[in-house]
Amino acid sequence: MALPPLAVLLFLLDVALTSLPVSTGQAAFSPPFAVFLACGASGDVALTSDSPQRTFTPDDGALFGSSSGHAAKFSNPDASPPSPLYASARGGTGSFSYRLVYPVSGAADGNTTFVLRLHFFPFSSQSGDLSTSRFSVSALGSNVLLPSFSPPHAGVVREFFVPSDGSGVFDVTFTPESGFAFVNAIELFPAPQELLWKSTVTVVNAIAPSHQALETLYRLNVGGPPVTTTNDTMWRTWLPDDSYLAPATVSAVDSTQSQIVFDDTQGWTRMIAPDVVYKTQRTTANSSISNVTWTFAVDGDRSYLVRLHFCSFEVLSSVVGVGLEFNVYLMQDMGTRNLMPKNFATRSMPTQAFYVDYVTTVPTGGVNLTVSIGRVATNDSKMAILNGLEIMALRTINPASSSDKTKKFLVPLIAAVLSLVVLACVASCILFVRWRQRQRQVPAPPAPDEEKESVGTPWSPFTPDVEGSVGSSVITPRRMNMKLHIPLAEIMAATGGFSDANLLGVGGFGNVYRGVLRDGTRVAVKRAKRMSRQGFPEFQTEILVLSSIRHRHLVSLIGYCNERSEMILVYELMEHGTLRSHLYGSDAAPVPLSWKQRLEICIGAARGLHYLHTGHSDNIIHRDVKSTNILLGDGLVAKVADFGLSRVGPSMGETHVSTAVKGSFGYLDPEYFKTRQLTDRSDVYSFGVVLFEVLCARPVIDQSLPPDEINLAEWAMRWSHRGQLDKVIDQSVANDANENSLRKFAETAARCLANYSEQRPSMGDVVWNLEYCLQLQESQSSREPLDDSGTQLPRDIVVARRVAPLAPNALVDGGEDRSWSETASFTATDHVFSQIMTGDGR
Repeated sequence: MALPPLAVLLFLLDVALTSLPVSTGQAAFSPPFAVFLACGASGDVALTSDSPQRTFTPDDGALFGSSSGHAAKFSNPDASPPSPLYASARGGTGSFSYRLVYPVSGAADGNTTFVLRLHFFPFSSQSGDLSTSRFSVSALGSNVLLPSFSPPHAGVVREFFVPSDGSGVFDVTFTPESGFAFVNAIELFPAPQELLWKSTVTVVNAIAPSHQALETLYRLNVGGPPVTTTNDTMWRTWLPDDSYLAPATVSAVDSTQSQIVFDDTQGWTRMIAPDVVYKTQRTTANSSISNVTWTFAVDGDRSYLVRLHFCSFEVLSSVVGVGLEFNVYLMQDMGTRNLMPKNFATRSMPTQAFYVDYVTTVPTGGVNLTVSIGRVATNDSKMAILNGLEIMALRTINPASSSDKTKKFLVPLIAAVLSLVVLACVASCILFVRWRQRQRQVPAPPAPDEEKESVGTPWSPFTPDVEGSVGSSVITPRRMNMKLHIPLAEIMAATGGFSDANLLGVGGFGNVYRGVLRDGTRVAVKRAKRMSRQGFPEFQTEILVLSSIRHRHLVSLIGYCNERSEMILVYELMEHGTLRSHLYGSDAAPVPLSWKQRLEICIGAARGLHYLHTGHSDNIIHRDVKSTNILLGDGLVAKVADFGLSRVGPSMGETHVSTAVKGSFGYLDPEYFKTRQLTDRSDVYSFGVVLFEVLCARPVIDQSLPPDEINLAEWAMRWSHRGQLDKVIDQSVANDANENSLRKFAETAARCLANYSEQRPSMGDVVWNLEYCLQLQESQSSREPLDDSGTQLPRDIVVARRVAPLAPNALVDGGEDRSWSETASFTATDHVFSQIMTGDGR
């Protein structure tokens, strides 16, 4: 999607394009006016190496305001600073300001965008130590450009593109937070119109912001050498891109000695970037890897402008299907599909320079921004290219009013209006509180369409789902265990660069790859898709839960990686995959599991869940128990996996946790779905569905079946109640299973699916009964099917509560009319949960 620049950037304004011919000559940059200040200097500082040469003048006359009179001069004792500009500085322990005056006519009207550069080089002198300073920088009033800023010891130049307010003055204020606030040099001049020309900006997974300033974060000469103020067209610095390439990236570097061509009529000139940037490029040529990726550290929850520079070195043929064609990706999302340089050229000649602008948003919690170029999948013979790259952060700017008189009038008016609004709000709140005191409402259940594959709104493990609700305990915040961190380079090496040959499967979180670490450990590597609102909380929760628990029947976390915009979890490798893959589907095992194997797998999974519920300092509720989250290792040992939706259960004295609904279709506890009250019996319900899945070897929801067979739980319990398990049992084990074992297994599953949580067993009781089923299977008991005499199992200890009966046609499963009236309903005298006291049992 492409939006006009006014919808994205204030500085991309509606300016007239100059009609100039295609140019090849070098033109020096000459702004209509410029302010160059050598802060704290006693005389002019001439930079003779700059092209064109510049002279910085002392800053005394530009200081503004009473507090600025106290700003001190600092002299650098180092006889050879990296630049003459850094031989002095202006600073102080109090705030100080500069007022930079510019003409408001012609090019410097209200549509002007300024380039503001601030130079910082901390040093120690007799006047004070600038190296420990922390301060903020604001411009045009209260617009903060650099909050809580500490310049690095090596020095730095921060560049901003700031829209003018047309007032004729540009104020910059430095406010210390600790130590000194200081600055070594200031540059201010209008940006060339062609640099910010009327282009379209491609929005990639972002909401196009407006009224923005820009801060330059990265400027790279891709595949080429550094570019400095001596050979740039606008006194910029371009760094080589090598250190920003993603690990395991394979690429080639190409260059040309031909003259670079710029089409001035399209707004492409040397002010955009110098020839040296377009004369080198990085490509995917001669590489078995189809993409080249660059990774940049940025802040999350912010938008960024990404400008990519291109220049094709080949003749741009007009023949369809001939010429370069490649894809551009930002944050793993498609930026431009099938980008063809010939579509941007006005002549069929090589080395024509152009650029494309994108805006993207890095989500909250994200720490990296990635840019990739890649071959088109349908034609791997065509290489991708990139010559230069710039990344700028978007910052909100609120221009100050140019009329003090208007301010004086508006302030009291706004204050009066706000006072009336506040009074009205207070009165409304009082009335509302009194009304609420007379109301006692039961929270409305979620709408049926809220239930999805992962149901509910994104949740953070550090924030309660329902503020102030009963049982709204959460996983205790703690730092992720850094001992478990695995470098991305090692993970790339272990998986062959996430080779498709090592792909084990694809899930909702991302792809899973087989790998071998350097110490020989076989691992499964789960690599998240592009960061989403839900992905990062699940990533954190998985690490927090698995780093604090260990159990034979819970998948072990080997480590994790959160470098370079990646969210990767590394587990022990479960060679035999998921339980589901051994039961049914296109990837089902060629040899069906025997009934004894199925019982042993169910027992192992139940033990793992029982440990979660009772064996940890916190009562952990899994919330996503299903056959794809039960993995099988060596010897078909079952282990519960995927703890991204896990939640700490109710504390002592509480009955439930009120929380947003999460789970998976077909496995979701209907009571939890209706009331949003979560207990560990919700896991028991989901596990009951898994038990019927094991018995019947079919999906829990199958829309291709007749209406009365779509839902596995309903269908299986219907025949189980009628005593006709032969109608539902997987025929591959029908002749293998002991009849008593089958009946006990089906009764256990049915009890797990009771309508109300207090009617369901604990996972401990489920373990006992599944072990009983195994004992019956191994003994091949000849006892009559209904003969349970002399047996007694420990029973759940629950607080009896009176509950209203569930409507016979409760609305669940995404709005379809499902009947839960036929689910199991057992009394306190049922014999399903009875301990075996005979020789055949425990």
